[in-house]
Amino acid sequence: MTAAAWIRRLEPLLLAALGALHSLIFVHTAAWPLQLLCVALLAWRVQAAPPRRAALLGWAFGSAWVGAGTWWLFVSMHRYGGLPAPLAMAAVAALALAMGAYLGVAMGLYARLRRGRGVLPDALLWAALWLLAEIARGTLFTGFPWLASGYAQVDAPLAVLAPWVGVYGIGAALALLSALPAVAARMGARALGLSLAGVAAVLGLAAALGPAAFTLGHGTLRVSLVQSNVAQDEKFAVEHLPGALQWLRQALDAAQGDLVVAPETAIPLLPQQLQEFDPNYWPALRERFEHSPQAALIGVPLGDFEQGYANSVLGLSSHTADRDPYRYDKVHLVPFGEFIPTGFRWFTRLMEIPLGDFERGPLNAPSFVALGQRLAPNICYEDLFGEELAQRFGEPAHAPTVFVNVSNIGWFGQTVALPQHLNISRMRTLEFQIPMLRATNTGVTAVVDEQGKVTAQLPSFTRGTLDAVVQAREGVTPFAWWAARAGLWPLLLAALATIALVLLRVRRA
Repeated sequence: MTAAAWIRRLEPLLLAALGALHSLIFVHTAAWPLQLLCVALLAWRVQAAPPRRAALLGWAFGSAWVGAGTWWLFVSMHRYGGLPAPLAMAAVAALALAMGAYLGVAMGLYARLRRGRGVLPDALLWAALWLLAEIARGTLFTGFPWLASGYAQVDAPLAVLAPWVGVYGIGAALALLSALPAVAARMGARALGLSLAGVAAVLGLAAALGPAAFTLGHGTLRVSLVQSNVAQDEKFAVEHLPGALQWLRQALDAAQGDLVVAPETAIPLLPQQLQEFDPNYWPALRERFEHSPQAALIGVPLGDFEQGYANSVLGLSSHTADRDPYRYDKVHLVPFGEFIPTGFRWFTRLMEIPLGDFERGPLNAPSFVALGQRLAPNICYEDLFGEELAQRFGEPAHAPTVFVNVSNIGWFGQTVALPQHLNISRMRTLEFQIPMLRATNTGVTAVVDEQGKVTAQLPSFTRGTLDAVVQAREGVTPFAWWAARAGLWPLLLAALATIALVLLRVRRA
């Protein structure tokens, strides 16, 4: 067998290795140029491939990208969910292959539609199909946008596009800049040189200009963010509950911030269960915050097993002393972990999930108005969906001035899931140019400012309270404005229009 034949046979495996390498950049974001190289190499190999071959290469790259980046799902299903290891590994592999199929279809379409009559038309076609694949992965069947390509650019020059076009727009720009030299390489040294110079010029200009400012300072808050650090296999265990709840109560009582935040399901009991456990626990917390100048947001499940229950955040302040606490119910639930997809109840029954079939809250939830600020809670996985958070910016006078994310990703142990999630939150602050407070069970508990910078952080897997000062921001970015009104449709239509214009131009030529 010739060397060329061996390379052809091994090429899907090589592209899979490249996809796995690509997944590392979502943690090590300072290595963002490597992402451009990985995507450019994929584009280069797809250029000469027939449609079926291109689809296979895209599928290999995309599946390894998702699989290597989300292997920690195995920890949640096997270590904490009790699923047998072979079945947990198969589930992660099945998810990766399914998510990789979006990129595979896009690459197959690219190979079928491209005509090789110009660097820019082919590169634009590549970027438009890349964008369609990412939007499809992030929205269809409730969506799984974890590791969307734009997140790896959070520390890169292309991050200046965030307040204009959001993470998917950044991904499209990344795809375009990566495809230009890949397409040009097959058209001669002069074309390659010009394309590389163009890419360098765009990145240099973006770095020099920096982000435009769309929001203004709206006062400061002293915050206390509680990190309870309860191991996931102890969180719902009866023998560990007294100690964990006692520590939480002491931490909340001792907190000095104007705003005190406890993580997702910091109190892991439904109201009736908490009442039976300690009738005075919740009344004492209300007394603590409703008769003081401080305010609190506390993660707690609400409802009951008969009528249904929600993954919620309750807000307490002097304004709730004579009324019900503020309530936010999680909207975008995690498949299998928080709701059971049709036909998969057999699968979830194999896992040990105490609360696993939540009700959804309203999409456009009001903010918690306290301390002169409009505080917008979101729970864990929800901060992946910028287009959904944008719904809260439809009326500028009521738009949030601070995001508050409460999370429990103790399900995934000491893995790369934690820094990946932090970078997702950082991207949200760039898109909306308002800060994000992150109070988590095991990490990363942090304050992220409107420029995506982590200004304060608590060491992960430690028990404690992060005290910091955050500047609230008021205003609406272009992304927040158009996504609040049209969701991701503008990007979707832009991708379809680009494909149509490129094909029309090629046919006329």
